Amino acid sequence: MWYKLNDIEYVKAIKITWSHKTDVQVQIKLIIKLKDEIDVQNLSIKLVSNDTGFNQIDKRRLKNYRELWEIPNEVFELLQYFCGEKKPYKTGTRDPRRMVLDEMTDDEKNMIINFFKEKKMLIVSDIIRGRGEFCAERMLVVKKTSYYEWVLKSINEVMNFYGNGEVEIWKKWSLKIGRITVQRKGWDNGRATANMLQFKIDPTKLFSIA
Repeated sequence: MWYKLNDIEYVKAIKITWSHKTDVQVQIKLIIKLKDEIDVQNLSIKLVSNDTGFNQIDKRRLKNYRELWEIPNEVFELLQYFCGEKKPYKTGTRDPRRMVLDEMTDDEKNMIINFFKEKKMLIVSDIIRGRGEFCAERMLVVKKTSYYEWVLKSINEVMNFYGNGEVEIWKKWSLKIGRITVQRKGWDNGRATANMLQFKIDPTKLFSIA
């Protein structure tokens, strides 16, 4: 972080336990006591145990994203079909509880893609940086396999890396925003929380940034 060690009196880390992201990543406030001042850094920390693999970075109910991003009614309803808040409007879908993107019409798919294109920068910022007092300033990825490795990047580098790329349908089922996967959360033994919208990344990809 470019601090000079000789200038630091102590470092105190506080885990932010109330954050909605605590089940998928640890958020830490670092209080750094320098000789002349106190500095604060907010870190988003991802712990991984494999060389590759997707990790959830954000999940919420659709209504919460609607408030954040002003999702139009038509797009919101399509996302309800996608997440399973509404049952499919036609028969013959792969899953009777919901619809995947390639089961929608071309116009419907384009509506969803165009919305995420229009709001791309805001969405990437909200799901990676966050908002408010505890928004992340850096991301630390710690990988434990046969030994420990770590990489620390500014949150702007992280957003640029994962947000870089097209908004497109991925494997017929889900959506990609650059290197970010957008999908229905699923599982949860059929509870309503399975119908949340979920955003995932492969945090180990940060090791490839020079």
